[in-house]
Amino acid sequence: MTSHAEALGRARTAADFAAVIALLDTYLSQAVANRQNLKQAEDRAILGDGDLASARAALDDCNDSIALLERTIAAAGSRQAAAAESEARADIAALAEEIEGKAALLGSRWRAARRLVEELREELFEADALSRAIATANGLFDAAGLPRLKVSLAATRRAAMAGPRAAPPARLSRAGLAADRQLLSLMNSGGALDPRPALRAPVAGATKKPKTLRG
Repeated sequence: MTSHAEALGRARTAADFAAVIALLDTYLSQAVANRQNLKQAEDRAILGDGDLASARAALDDCNDSIALLERTIAAAGSRQAAAAESEARADIAALAEEIEGKAALLGSRWRAARRLVEELREELFEADALSRAIATANGLFDAAGLPRLKVSLAATRRAAMAGPRAAPPARLSRAGLAADRQLLSLMNSGGALDPRPALRAPVAGATKKPKTLRG
């Protein structure tokens, strides 16, 4: 039992206590099995086969060992529960510290997003003013009979919107998906900044030609 007590004294974590308890359970099972053999030896000694005093002394020692093992296992179980609770509190404290750091990072991200949105608004205001100026000039060119001088707003916009796009992460919240769709609508053909129908979209008032049977 000395080695068991030393192992129990060295245990610090819930896993350490679990290992000690598993070892003690093994020894307890062996002691219980040995007690059955000692009881049989006592029965034989009562019938004259063996030393009754020695048989009873051995059985008493075995019972004492079993009782000690049971008390030790119970104490180890209590210490294991306390260690597990302490570890859980430590994990929660570590998680709280981690989340506090992430909250600070989130705040900086939101501030950066707000700054970029304000910059985007300013760019859109300027783009809208330029677009209206070009549309007005195109009307004057048409009126002057000089359509060759017109600038294609659609071509200008298409060239400006060309290029790679950032891929959204695999896990994105519903709010994040909605915001992403709104931002993409600023660049997509037929979106918020492009009132033209998207590619292959049906045109209002257009009708399909009826199919004719070839005979």
